[in-house]
Formats: sequence, C-alpha cells, structure tokens
Amino acid sequence: MSVEFIEPSNSPENSPKNLCLESTLKDLALFNFQVESSYLAKEVARFFQAHPLLPGVILTVNGEFLGMISRRRFMERMSRPYGVDIFACRPIIALYQIAQTDILILPGVALIVLAAQRAVQRPPELLYEPIVVQLEPQVYRLLDVHQLWVALSQIHQQATWFMSELYYNLSLTQSELEAANSQLRAANCELYRLANLDGLTQVANRHCFNEYLEKKWQELGEAAAEISLILCDVDFFKKYNDTYGHQAGDACLQQVAQAILAAVNYSTGEVSDETLVARYGGEEFAVILPRTSPEIAVWIAEKIRVWIKELEIEHINSEVCSLVTLSLGVASTFPRSPAAQKNLIAAADRALYQAKYKGRDRVILDFRF
Repeated sequence: MSVEFIEPSNSPENSPKNLCLESTLKDLALFNFQVESSYLAKEVARFFQAHPLLPGVILTVNGEFLGMISRRRFMERMSRPYGVDIFACRPIIALYQIAQTDILILPGVALIVLAAQRAVQRPPELLYEPIVVQLEPQVYRLLDVHQLWVALSQIHQQATWFMSELYYNLSLTQSELEAANSQLRAANCELYRLANLDGLTQVANRHCFNEYLEKKWQELGEAAAEISLILCDVDFFKKYNDTYGHQAGDACLQQVAQAILAAVNYSTGEVSDETLVARYGGEEFAVILPRTSPEIAVWIAEKIRVWIKELEIEHINSEVCSLVTLSLGVASTFPRSPAAQKNLIAAADRALYQAKYKGRDRVILDFRF
C-alpha cells in the first residue's frame, strides 16, 4: 500500500499564503492516501480512524488510478447492519463497486475559483464529496472540499483588502488610482463571468439558468409573449464514462455543449437572440427560448439532435447506436403566475422522460402544459 498523509489545517499560519485569482489547486494542501483495490476494507477503516481529517481514499489497480471512495460513503456502508461482516475482510474494491458514484477529477493547474464553481454545480448529494486532483499522469491527490471553500474565502478577502489599501492610501497618484480602478473592474467582470459560466463546457451554468429564466419569465409575462424550454440529456452517458474514462467524458460534454450552442446560433433566423444555452446538471443541458412557439422549439430541438449525431463521437456501449446521441424534451407556455415556471420545467422534464422511454435519440413535445 502506498500512503503519504498530508494533514491540512484551518489555522491561518498553516494555510496557503497570498492566494489570488490565478492560484491553482496545486497551491492547496492535498491528501495522498491510495491503496491497491485488493487491500482489505478493515485496514482502510483503521487509517480513517487514525486520521480523522482524511476525506477519502484513492483506489489503484496495479498502480493505475481506478477511482475514489469518500470517507463519508465508506463509513456509511460499514455502519449499516452487517456492513462490517460483509465488507471488513473483503478487498476494498467490493465496497467501491457498491458505493461508487460520480467523481469530480480536476487538473492541478485548475484555478481555485473555477474548481469551486465546478464543485458547487454537483448534485446536492455529491456537494461535499472530496475532489480528485490530477497533478500529472497517474499522480492523483485528494482535496477536501472544505479546504476549497476556505481558499476561495481567502482569495476574496485578499482582493478586498488589497483594493481597500489602494483606495485609502493617500499617496496614490491619479494614474495609479485609475489603474487600480481598471484592475478592479476587470476583476469584477472576471468574477461575474466565472460565477455564471460552466467551467467545463463554457456555456451558462445552472445558477445563470435559474436567474435568466426568472428574469425572462417576468418580462414575457408583462408582454404576454410565449416562452419555450428544451431539456437535453446525453444518452447512456454513465456507460460512456465507464467505457472511455472521465477525461473522455469531459471532452464529450465539451463537444456536445458547443454543438448545442452552434445549432441554436444557426437557428437565429427563426428565434430571438435572447436564447440561453446552459448546462443544467451532469450530462443534461437546457435551452431557454423566449418569444418562441412550440413548433419552432421542436424544430430547434431536432436541429440539435441531428448536429450531435453528426459529431460522430463513438459510443460502443450505447443501447441506441454506436454514436453519442441526445434525448430532448420540449415544453412551451405563456408566463403567468410564478408557480407556472416550475410547471414549465416539469413539463419539459416529462417530455424528456418520454423521449428516453420511447427509445432515446428523439424529440418529444409535452402537449399537456
């Protein structure tokens, strides 16, 4: 077993110094705790007990990265009725295969602010799972997500303190003050961009989607104009990740996102430039189409479906075909009460479910809303 334990501290004297917008995950305290998948679960439990801050364990097969089990999931499985009897004397891979979940893997050179953005976009049940940091090929470490929030807070405090010092320093010249103001505006613009952009796919994130839908809902309600919503899901994406690996999965999502964006932009002759493309969560994307009828929304959805297929991304374990495909659900309405906004999302979600149920790689419009 290969073990190197680095214990981070929340105390200021042991925390990374001088963090800024350009600081990366390599600048943070990382855990290196990895075992071969054949190692017994009871031995891993002893290490967790001996090191209460250890957030998880990296599993390897013949020295190559297999995956990660968080401390929380490990202890949850072991503490269930008969959990110790079932897993304690079995290889850790047996527990991993049952407790396995989506893992966020980021390169060591990833900016802390972008990493925090990626982490917070995960589903609620995965929000506090540790992040796997890849420093170089086959060199992985664990980052406690709490340390990420602490680092992000330090970056914000450092920037605030720096600008306060600049403003209250009476010895500043006019040109220096103008330069400081320019840097502050640039930093604020960058932080706003990062807060609304999905770091992986470079389309809008879920936070931006929620805010934009709320804004357009109010505007279109006052104008008595229609709004349509498309929800898209990559078919059998978990099987894609299992077949090709998480890095290939990330590359696939990047291509899919840009193809959706391109397909929507191609349709600008038919739809307003108010359209927003966003990553809705995981392998799911959303398209907000203000002032768009259901007929046009279905046409755009079909254009997206075809463009994704024309990417010809291989997916040998898909149950649809040998290429990556999308299932899409469409819904439209005239905004009225705030409660109806949730109904629009629910209708698009129902249509997406029907598209999957009827064989995937298709567009379904929900007529009941």
